[in-house]
Amino acid sequence: MQRFWASLWEVIKTIGIAAIVVFGIRAVLFQPFLVSGASMEPNISQNNYLIIDELTYRFREPMRGEVVVFRYPGDTSTFYIKRIMGLPGEQVDVENGVLSINGEQVDESAYLKGISTSGTVHTKLDGDHYFVMGDNRSNSYDSRAWGPLEKKYVVGRALLRLFPFNRISIFEEQTYPTL
Repeated sequence: MQRFWASLWEVIKTIGIAAIVVFGIRAVLFQPFLVSGASMEPNISQNNYLIIDELTYRFREPMRGEVVVFRYPGDTSTFYIKRIMGLPGEQVDVENGVLSINGEQVDESAYLKGISTSGTVHTKLDGDHYFVMGDNRSNSYDSRAWGPLEKKYVVGRALLRLFPFNRISIFEEQTYPTL
């Protein structure tokens, strides 16, 4: 009987350690995220299951083109997913369907096929603010509507799509010419 209790105690300890490791990784390194809404279509769709990298931005700043998950500044219990387009210190202009950064038009053809950017925006970003937009520009509530995003609201970057299975992929960084 004593052997049974010793074995049971070992199983409980193993499960406890595994739980601590899993929850530790989830809390500090990676987090699952289920997409709700169409603001990132066609690149990321409703009910896509993503893994968010929460560690990278502790060592470097977010980069233009990265897809990030963040807490919506108007209601921090709500999470949004958007693409970073404007970086701290930059002048962002949206006019006549064109996005310009520091006076230069941004080529978004790599991920926006035949979609123009609606709205009119002229804003200079502060030192810790980003301009974020959904890929589905006509169906995205983003920085064009509520303004720049403070870095403190950024949870992490989209790293991996796990579901649907036929679209499993690693999110590659978008490359932009130096602006």
